[in-house]
Amino acid sequence: MEIPAIVGAGLVVIGAGIGIGRIGGSAMDAIARQPEAYGKIQTAMLIAAALIEGIGFAALFAVQ
Repeated sequence: MEIPAIVGAGLVVIGAGIGIGRIGGSAMDAIARQPEAYGKIQTAMLIAAALIEGIGFAALFAVQ
């Protein structure tokens, strides 16, 4: 594996972590504002986090 590929893989992991963290924080803000919408917010948050993580895994495996 070459150095640029390793750096790219690291950036993918960092970006996915930041994205999932932002989703979680925004979901907590939304739940604090509208507690009755907890179920819908949680479902949307989990789907978005799963999609981001899937893209992260795909990018890591594409590097190898």
